[in-house]
Amino acid sequence: MSADSTSERIQKFLAQAGIASRRQIESWIKDGRITVNGKSAKPGDRITPGDKVRLDGELLHVSAPSDKTRILAYHKPAGEVCTRSDEKGRPTVFAALPPIRNGRWVNIGRLDINTTGLLLFTNDGKLANRLMHPSGEIEREYAVRVFGEVRRETLKKMLEGVELEDGRAAFDSIHEAGGQGRNHWYHVVFREGRNREVKRLWESQGISVSRLIRVRFGPYHLPRTLRPGAYHELTRSEVNEFLNAVEIPAGRGNNDL
Repeated sequence: MSADSTSERIQKFLAQAGIASRRQIESWIKDGRITVNGKSAKPGDRITPGDKVRLDGELLHVSAPSDKTRILAYHKPAGEVCTRSDEKGRPTVFAALPPIRNGRWVNIGRLDINTTGLLLFTNDGKLANRLMHPSGEIEREYAVRVFGEVRRETLKKMLEGVELEDGRAAFDSIHEAGGQGRNHWYHVVFREGRNREVKRLWESQGISVSRLIRVRFGPYHLPRTLRPGAYHELTRSEVNEFLNAVEIPAGRGNNDL
């Protein structure tokens, strides 16, 4: 465990690398699940990229944060899972991403295997955690295709709130977006990221969702020209919009966070 000028406290270092939140890392340290160079880690230990950090005996591949925050927009197709590797051999969203030096890509939230659309990645673990945390109240917008007519009373109920098995949920807004035959499109906006929450809200009203596409996350919309399976790197001004959204000074690199 190093104490030179390039070292960082272990909680901060691992959080910036996107391993987990600081609170989760502190819990792992308390439970004795993390070792550094073969010794049990303690809260406040300082480490560098050269130290060998293990969680439950498995080596964590971490490195120094880069000198600037980067964000990728990825158009996720159906059939891909939001994990780095899959025990069932299914394709993952990370396979199509470009290599990155001195860091790794961290997904900002998840989409289930059948949901398509905008998925964001960053090299800044702290930014990812802030954007995903409920306290950030970052808007997510989805295009939803449902089967059958939906009564206005039903839409109103989903705006007022519905009790799901993991708590109350509600859309901030619902807008009709056309459709043909028995298929109807709606755009919904909400500020949470619980598992399958959009589908579960509709299904709680007996409505079947046949397609779900995330079209916006915070200030960024899915580009119409971005084909499924392709990515696009956000400009500095677009990145700064996200930094400002979680009150991180724009223009600071993530080793300043």
